[in-house]
Amino acid sequence: MRNLNFRKTASEPKRGIDPFWVIVQKEIGDHITSWRYIILLAIIALTCLASLYSASQTIRDVVSENSDKDFTGTFLFLKLFTITGSETALPSFVTFVSFLGPLLGIALGFDAINSERSKGTLSRMMSQPVPRDYIINAKFVAALTVISILFFALGFLVMGMGIYIFGIPPTAEEFWRIIFFIVLSIVYVAFWLNLAILFSVRFRQAATSALSGIAVWLFFSVFYNMLIGLIANATAPAKQAVQSVAALMHHQSFIFFLTRLSPSQLFSDGTTTLLTPSVRSLGPLTMQQVVGAIPSPLPLGQSLLLVWPQVTSLIAATAVCFGISYLLFMRQEIRSR
Repeated sequence: MRNLNFRKTASEPKRGIDPFWVIVQKEIGDHITSWRYIILLAIIALTCLASLYSASQTIRDVVSENSDKDFTGTFLFLKLFTITGSETALPSFVTFVSFLGPLLGIALGFDAINSERSKGTLSRMMSQPVPRDYIINAKFVAALTVISILFFALGFLVMGMGIYIFGIPPTAEEFWRIIFFIVLSIVYVAFWLNLAILFSVRFRQAATSALSGIAVWLFFSVFYNMLIGLIANATAPAKQAVQSVAALMHHQSFIFFLTRLSPSQLFSDGTTTLLTPSVRSLGPLTMQQVVGAIPSPLPLGQSLLLVWPQVTSLIAATAVCFGISYLLFMRQEIRSR
């Protein structure tokens, strides 16, 4: 970290900018001008725009082939985020965010502390009249600000392109569903950011913390579902017990519980519920519970209630990672080189 201009000192409390915001501004500048952020930004923006273009072409073809039908209430704007291109087979916008978002969080946090320590700038920072917790708090706030600006920019860009393609603006419900989807995406990436900051505090080598973050991401993205499949097969009720609906429901609930220990699954459940209003449940239902249900889209408030456990779980995981990072950093000994 280069020299910082701390205009406010302990003897001059009312003049200049608070040192916390000086560090935040410096960190934001470092992130925006770093090559890893620029490369990741380009990859995410290009892939998401490609999936958006593919989805819009698919929607346009379907609408032109069924021009006699009324598409009112079908949430065409939301399908821009969720539909897969029929010809290009490109994954949807949500799939790209789910896959590349964790990499963005890891890239912004894996060397937050250990790079300062290896360059000797951490002890120089601590020689200034700055509380120690300002440093780790500012690292988190700066990276979260950059992530928030990126996702809101992408979300509004998609809405703008949707208006250009369809010629109609999104309804109020579609707009707020997209806003809540963007907020959920920021929370999801913030979890991976805090996990990377935790590794950067724990490990002294930046390469070690980066590999640790990528290993966790690979485990939950690729191997965790395989592991759940093995557990599901091993714990499935015996054929003699298949007649028992209670046994099947208990086993399915157990598998759903294990599946939702993965942050990727929590994010997937949340986005599916927010961007697909026809989703009315995220768990197994019996025939008795389905009888009498009206097959209509859920209102936004009911979708938020349905997805609230997933959102709070992601926020809780993020807070736990940040709390552990904070405690480790405050207790570490910092020596000058």
